[in-house]
Amino acid sequence: MQKLLIFQSLWAMERRHTDGYERSLDENIAMISEAGFDGISAHYTNRADVVRLNDAIRDTGLKIEGVCFPRNVGDLRLPLELAVEFPVSHINVQPDVRLRRVEECLPILDGWMQLAEDARVPVFIETHRNRMTTDLLFTLDLLEERPDLPLLADLSHFTVAREFALPVDAETHAMIHRILHNAQAFHGRVASCEQVQIEISFPHHRPWVELFLQWWDYGMREWRSRAASNAELVFTCELGPKPYAITGRDSNDTTDRWAEALLLRQMLRDLWAGI
Repeated sequence: MQKLLIFQSLWAMERRHTDGYERSLDENIAMISEAGFDGISAHYTNRADVVRLNDAIRDTGLKIEGVCFPRNVGDLRLPLELAVEFPVSHINVQPDVRLRRVEECLPILDGWMQLAEDARVPVFIETHRNRMTTDLLFTLDLLEERPDLPLLADLSHFTVAREFALPVDAETHAMIHRILHNAQAFHGRVASCEQVQIEISFPHHRPWVELFLQWWDYGMREWRSRAASNAELVFTCELGPKPYAITGRDSNDTTDRWAEALLLRQMLRDLWAGI
């Protein structure tokens, strides 16, 4: 049976509050585990950190999405070596490359995909600002050349970068749907045309929430139509700390991001149940 697994980002657990208090890794893992999340998203770029992380999650049943930021083909070797030794659901690549031509990107993407195949570790390319995939149209051009490129869809970046206006037109929906055809996993926050992360519990942001729910519903349905009968779809709640989070005059978050992560998780579970 296909399953939806909902992870929580460790980056999103950072408080960055003016009181100066930050929870420890063990405290964050306990909080995530006790809340019933299926896994965590964490950096897979430093061996000591990965060892510490895997010690922290031992006996919790939590799975891991490993995140890395390679600038060339060889930079992916260490994350994959760590993923083989300390298994992950997948490796999420934020391609820290800003090339102007599609043809310059293809050898890098091909190299990463070959390394992933050799290591037998799923590797997905995240759609993210200030990365190879920063622009929606450029990413669509990449898919023209590599139609099977596995993506990790974070639609918030396209929404704010291209300043989509409500109501979103049919052409924009079609472009987002093309991205979703290749989405193997998701990162979740809600953006507007001007902010990458808005407060999903504020009533006046509901039109943007509904837009993202519509896209995620499409993405989940599309994934289910092509995934194996026993496949697992990972959706990571990634409500980041400031400056992603909007802050008030006191320099602190305007909402409780943990509470909103739990709210987002329930929205996703409701979507999945309706498919």
